[in-house]
Amino acid sequence: MKGIKLRNYHAAKYDEPIIMEMGVKGRRGIMVPPVHEEIAESAGDIKDLIPEKARRKTAPNLPEIDQYHTLMHFLRLSQMTLGMETGIDIGEGTCTMKYSPKVNEELVRSPKMADVHPLQPESTLQGILQITYELRNYLKAISGLDEFSMQTGGGAHATYINACITRKYHQDRGELEQRNEVITTQFTHPCNAATPATAGFKVIFLPHKNGYPDIDALNSVVSDRTAAIHMTNPEDTGIYNPRVKEFTKIVHDAGGLCFYDQANANGIMGIARAREAGFDACHFNLHKTFSSPHGCEGPAGGAYGCTEALAPYLPIPLVTRTNDHYHLDFDRPKSIGKVRSFFGNLEVVLRAYAWIRSMGPEGLKTAAEISVLNNQYLTHLLLQIDGITAPFAEGKPRFEQVRFSMEKLKDETGFGSHEIQDRMVDFGIQSYWLSHHPYVVPEPFTPEPCETYSKEDIEYWASVIEQACKEARETPEVIRKAPHNQAIHRIKDFEQAEDAKRWATTWRAYQRKRKNG
Repeated sequence: MKGIKLRNYHAAKYDEPIIMEMGVKGRRGIMVPPVHEEIAESAGDIKDLIPEKARRKTAPNLPEIDQYHTLMHFLRLSQMTLGMETGIDIGEGTCTMKYSPKVNEELVRSPKMADVHPLQPESTLQGILQITYELRNYLKAISGLDEFSMQTGGGAHATYINACITRKYHQDRGELEQRNEVITTQFTHPCNAATPATAGFKVIFLPHKNGYPDIDALNSVVSDRTAAIHMTNPEDTGIYNPRVKEFTKIVHDAGGLCFYDQANANGIMGIARAREAGFDACHFNLHKTFSSPHGCEGPAGGAYGCTEALAPYLPIPLVTRTNDHYHLDFDRPKSIGKVRSFFGNLEVVLRAYAWIRSMGPEGLKTAAEISVLNNQYLTHLLLQIDGITAPFAEGKPRFEQVRFSMEKLKDETGFGSHEIQDRMVDFGIQSYWLSHHPYVVPEPFTPEPCETYSKEDIEYWASVIEQACKEARETPEVIRKAPHNQAIHRIKDFEQAEDAKRWATTWRAYQRKRKNG
């Protein structure tokens, strides 16, 4: 892109040992203060609280390191890591990244939150239960649905919960044996096929016609065997299905339920709702749409919402309110039961609550509009680069992501999305962008420029792609040997990730495998 100067970036590199190799006997970082006499007398001998069989015979093998060297060690590791706050991370392959305000981190680290224990008496949990209950109300307004559970661990978990609720719903109606099929679409998130299969359903895929789910195919497969349809809209191509209400009507007419995977809600919150599209249930990824950090596979929260007809089946406990008192309601005889420990990832709930409160209804809508605008601008820039295309629904607008293809570049240079990704980090861009299956789009990448990113961020990101594509044609060795400016240049052996014999997930496992060669 004309006028965009690429940064002269190079990551720090330290030959840093594993922390377990750094300890020196006798060194200490802190001295834990003695327990107050009153507390000690009240609690008694702490050993009496631990069953004999659960007591350690020997002290844990922990590295003995002073505070100074501990801080040095982790700061060095952080300098070798390219993350959200050091590089533009637009490209995350349908896993939305956005800035999470630091005030939200202060909230979750407050002793009022961090010291909460889920086994406390309900009367002492009123604050966080109120926040959970009020977040439920906000999500009801955003989706149009009647009830929400915050207990789910993430989006795929919420999808599985829907499959379990679908099963229980049809079982109560005496139709489960008959209704054993769940329909999903080609570019809906893969968990929408995997979770019904795990719950015992047969999964039927709808093919696409130029990027849109084929409604004629739906009519041909829907029947009295249909238990539900699982859909994403906009799908992972970024294409919004304008006939979505026809899909839900067809399934409802056949007696099935309709589930809306709203992980891709950044471009439609405050604009389109699950209720008006005819869905019985939906989920939101609180860690994507509603601003919790989304790195290293978490933390996550998949808020699951449904209509009044499905609410009796929600997981327990459900947070309810009577007058001014908030309750953990376990007395729900039709519930599918517990789906995780205690009552959800409350840190994610608190961040989402704070973010929604700070944005307000108009702010949420503005964020969606900016997400769409950013996506249109990035699409405009990328499609000017020789070697990049956007398959399906040519000329149709995409919402807050597009599944692009580098197939043309791969055919002409031998380099595709993997190689370009490796080169992008040399310019200070976090670039884990590869799209999940199905790989119907060859050499795919799916950037999501949500409302976080500025015009300058988008232009820089596109300019890096342009530079890498140019190098693929003019200086192929630069691409072939990339990355050059990272702490670790290239992973030499990808096959080790497929060989469990070479894994070492604990220090003791590492020592044992090293000893055994």
